[in-house]
Amino acid sequence: MSALDLRDVRKVYGTGQNEVVALDHATFSVGDDEVVVLLGPSGSGKTTLLSIAGGLLTPTEGAVVVGSEDISAYSTKQLTRFRRDKVGFVFQQVNLVPFLTARENLLVVRELGGTRGGADRADILLEELGLADRTKNLPGALSGGERQRVAIGRALMNEPALVLVDEPTSALDTKLGEQVMQLIVDEVKGRNTAAVIVTHDRRMTSYADRTVEIVDGHLDA
Repeated sequence: MSALDLRDVRKVYGTGQNEVVALDHATFSVGDDEVVVLLGPSGSGKTTLLSIAGGLLTPTEGAVVVGSEDISAYSTKQLTRFRRDKVGFVFQQVNLVPFLTARENLLVVRELGGTRGGADRADILLEELGLADRTKNLPGALSGGERQRVAIGRALMNEPALVLVDEPTSALDTKLGEQVMQLIVDEVKGRNTAAVIVTHDRRMTSYADRTVEIVDGHLDA
């Protein structure tokens, strides 16, 4: 069973002469423990694909299956539950809660899902990510690389089957970007989790099991 299966997916904005095709009949699968880099320039449709895979956007046409769930026609409420329970996101802007510590930014994921606890898992993740001595720091007291690592930990907090990562190295220098990519791969591989990593940086493709290129909404697998 694939972790992600997009079948002939289109995403169209606007109508008539104002119609813009962001994703054009995309078919794309990711294996259960596969790390795939989605490579393309700005405006190529890669973030649209990532957003559809994670239930942030609804496709105009086609089917989106994550694990055993076909989310294509899910209601807003169903998509909210799906995103909370089944997918981990690492956004380009890490979006940490500024008044919560690094540890609390992980724990709040469980609380939003209606469950308490998870302290041991948060501590393990933060230690693995090299943040054991930064758990009580607010995001404003962390470096850019440290905030990115907290975001990775947050994405893994609920043990998702699929992790979606949007431009994780865009605000980092080459050395730090490579460290972050290696951390992402190590963490998802160590948990037999699948990941799709969106990037425009061809240097980052060496960390993936497979690279898929996207240009003007068209995939070249």
